[in-house]
Amino acid sequence: MKKGCLNWQQVLLTSNCSSHLFDQFEMRAKNASATVYHVKTIAEARDTLLQLVKDANATKVVAVESPLQQAAKISDAIHSLGIRVYNEPSEIALHAKTADIGISDVKFGIAESGSVCQDAYSIESRLVSTLPPMHVVFLNSTNIVPGIEDAMNILSQIYDRGYISFITGPSRTADIERVLTIGVHGPSRLIIIAVDEQI
Repeated sequence: MKKGCLNWQQVLLTSNCSSHLFDQFEMRAKNASATVYHVKTIAEARDTLLQLVKDANATKVVAVESPLQQAAKISDAIHSLGIRVYNEPSEIALHAKTADIGISDVKFGIAESGSVCQDAYSIESRLVSTLPPMHVVFLNSTNIVPGIEDAMNILSQIYDRGYISFITGPSRTADIERVLTIGVHGPSRLIIIAVDEQI
């Protein structure tokens, strides 16, 4: 998977990220119709995801692997349920449009808006976050910045080309007769699993 920046964690550690901003982030994310699970450990994150997969009666999952997902052995855990996980770029391209769940990581959250920032430089990151009806993201709960300006300051330090996505809640539109509709242009559910444990 291509990345727009290879030193995200280093930059985030030296920025003004803070765990005390998480409550505000969570409130704003929920106000934007995202579902947020705050867990302490990687094992709890895995268990939460497995329950989501079961509850959704998912039969196909596409996932862009991250260090947190690898540490939690997410793909193996989903396989143990008898569900196929596609995580190779060519597989994601083939199966994303028919997958029940897309899984990815995000680099940080923004307390001001409840948004998450995804390094979407790779096409597979964009596919898993836009085509399946449910998008599940993993977030380090300490990687929360106060506002949009802080997010832009981080990006200005490390990112000179590529593709960044700011995701705020599920896809929504009111184009037709000003009637709010969820999930027309992307996932109808955004689920954020925020993990305290560092890897």
